[in-house]
Amino acid sequence: MPQPPREDRVFAVAVVGAGAAGLSAALALARDGIPTALVGRHAPVADGRTVALLDGSVRFLDALGAWGGIAPQAGPLATLQIIDDTRSLFRPPPARFHAGEIGLDAFGWNVESRLLVEALRRQARATEHLTLFESDAAEAVAGEEFSEVRLVDGGRVSARLVVAADGGRSPLRTASGIRVRDWSYPQSAITTILAHDRPHGNVSTEFHTRGGPFTLVPLPKNRSSLVWVAAEGVARRLSALDDAALAEAVTAQAQGMLGTMRVDGPRGLVPMRGLSVATPTAHRLALVGEAAHVFPPIGAQGLNLGLRDAAALRDAVLGAVREHRDPGSRAALAGFARARRLDAALRSTAVDTLNRSLLADLMPVDALRGVGLLAMSAIGPLRRAVMREGVLPRLGAPEQMRASR
Repeated sequence: MPQPPREDRVFAVAVVGAGAAGLSAALALARDGIPTALVGRHAPVADGRTVALLDGSVRFLDALGAWGGIAPQAGPLATLQIIDDTRSLFRPPPARFHAGEIGLDAFGWNVESRLLVEALRRQARATEHLTLFESDAAEAVAGEEFSEVRLVDGGRVSARLVVAADGGRSPLRTASGIRVRDWSYPQSAITTILAHDRPHGNVSTEFHTRGGPFTLVPLPKNRSSLVWVAAEGVARRLSALDDAALAEAVTAQAQGMLGTMRVDGPRGLVPMRGLSVATPTAHRLALVGEAAHVFPPIGAQGLNLGLRDAAALRDAVLGAVREHRDPGSRAALAGFARARRLDAALRSTAVDTLNRSLLADLMPVDALRGVGLLAMSAIGPLRRAVMREGVLPRLGAPEQMRASR
């Protein structure tokens, strides 16, 4: 059982995990005056990964006061282009979607993951009501009125609610007994940063291949990030190439559209896996980010969904505090649990369906995918609805966050 808490280490919420989702959740809570602890070491992984922050995520980060430090290092995604490179008989022509069609300058902004985390960390250090504990959590023990987070350095932090933002293999989720469904794909993703001869024109291009999506996403200047999803054996062979040989293979796969390329950043090889939970809450525990859902790096869903988790959690906790209710109770978190479970399920299904349709190599599946892409290209109302759904899910009313401070 938890020990009687030390007065200087008692918080309304303790967020465990100092990645982008955990930092954002802690910032959202603290900026509304909720005493918050953030437990975790700052250790960004240099593997060439970027995140395409969709418009709703950008507005949320702006409400947290963090976007100003991120924007100069981010590249706008003004146009999305999909090219079917499956060699199928039912290949549709390339489809292009322009942000201006739905009144936006850009669908979102692409930034290196490590730079995003560093900017959020700077903001966290300067935020009132937020206390940082630079240590990993050993465990969290839930009691009747509070939970105790025990740190590996021997420290203890007590809170009404613990937020698990400790990643896809979350120890806190495992200890809670929340049921998990996880799966893997016979693929891996090669990630890196590229420099290229020709300007990208702020166009993000996704080639649909039989091995999976091959995606080039704009970064500032003549640079792009690469996510190349391929069969495991192919991905391992590509990953073993030196930088010059990998750049040559990327240039060929991209059909020379950006001219000659060269590797201009760290490289990574990411296994393709997925994870979902039966519920994102337990006794005095809420899950956000990859503790609640894991996506393959397809369709810019992973972190954007994690930021929606953070915004929704902030709304639930703030509502409970304002009504003098226990923010860690199941009743206070019931609405959060329902909404996040549905959002994650819908996004997971969409990403899984697209990826498996590319792997299937079945004529009826190819025909359905081709007809769907043609419909999105040709039918204006459908096209705009799909674009809005992809980039404009509500993120916890950032305008209200500004007004409430």
